[in-house]
Amino acid sequence: MKINTEESGQALVELSFVLFILCVIVFGTIEFGRAVYDVQVMRNLAGEGSSMASRGTSPATTATTVITYAGADISLSTKGCVIVTGVSENSAGTAQVVTSQSWAGQCTSAMTSQVGCLSGQGTCTNSGATLPATAANAVQQGVAGMTLYVTEVFYTYSTITPLPNFLGKAVLPSMLYSAAYY
Repeated sequence: MKINTEESGQALVELSFVLFILCVIVFGTIEFGRAVYDVQVMRNLAGEGSSMASRGTSPATTATTVITYAGADISLSTKGCVIVTGVSENSAGTAQVVTSQSWAGQCTSAMTSQVGCLSGQGTCTNSGATLPATAANAVQQGVAGMTLYVTEVFYTYSTITPLPNFLGKAVLPSMLYSAAYY
């Protein structure tokens, strides 16, 4: 039986296509699994932080505790930021920041609060607050003097597989965000 010389190397070409697709699937599964896990950890941390603050823990202590709780799961102390903000209704009936924001971790300009004090880090009381409709309604319909605590968790996500190199672009966001309102 004679091997057709026109088909030599065909198996190698097929193997390279199949191997590429297999690597994308395996690496994609690993990266998306890590990202989903990180988002779930962040949601839990944000909820715990808002719960702590609503029970009387200071925003500074709450932020530090959230970063400590994150531990090795997601390293917020080096790749993240936690912001705790207290919001209450002012005399005009709109939501306003009433307690100092507390920053901890490695906050960057990309990690700016979505609730209040949009101009940077630090303390800013008596400024307007931006809340989702349900949270704003809770503040407006709440008891006089009630404070709604918002914990925001930011995390800089980086891939561990060469997936972006295979696809030639970033397939996952580099910044993950979660917030909880209590």
